[in-house]
Amino acid sequence: MPTLLLTGASRGLGLEFVRQYAAEGWRVIATCRDPGRAKALREVPGAVAIHALDAVDFAAVERLGAQLADEAIDLLIANAGISGPREMPAEHVDGEAWGEVFRVNAMAPLALAGAFRKQLARGGQKKAVAISSRMGSIAENPGGRVVYRSSKAALNMVWSCLAKENPELIAVVLHPGWVRTDMGGAGAPVLPADSVAGMRKVIAGLKPEDSGRFYDYTGAAIAW
Repeated sequence: MPTLLLTGASRGLGLEFVRQYAAEGWRVIATCRDPGRAKALREVPGAVAIHALDAVDFAAVERLGAQLADEAIDLLIANAGISGPREMPAEHVDGEAWGEVFRVNAMAPLALAGAFRKQLARGGQKKAVAISSRMGSIAENPGGRVVYRSSKAALNMVWSCLAKENPELIAVVLHPGWVRTDMGGAGAPVLPADSVAGMRKVIAGLKPEDSGRFYDYTGAAIAW
């Protein structure tokens, strides 16, 4: 039975990842900030273990890694993320708000990968996936949303470094599409189930030569 570890599992894409992988017979280690309030997550059938974790509490991330030190993890998905302020003009930079988005979107995934690197190396698939966004592509940037775009561009660089520094892993970033979640909004065209099904297909097909790449949920490559 392969094992998945992921963050942000209580709602949106994270919850859908748990549902689909558990339904396929995977063992899932699901983390979220408050399991007591994660009713939908607790009701997912299958081999699902839930752990309380604030992804930006890096000491807690390290403690969970130590607690699960003997695990073999096939797939890690750094899914937790926030959008932050939609606009931040250069005339008034809110460093605290911007810093929070960077901590969640760029720093926390690396802390997670570091805490579970040995468990990933021990796993059969050795895949580390970060949920990024096409908005983190510098090549495709039309401007605007500087806080979110910059945090995802930073995540892409973090994961590129992870791939280069850990050749035993297959580390990629995925764009889930514009998804109908709390973050994406009710008008988003892609349903969470379809996004996750697409990303799962991409993940299943990943090979060592894909490490360090940037794909969308259909498997199409995205320019950095």
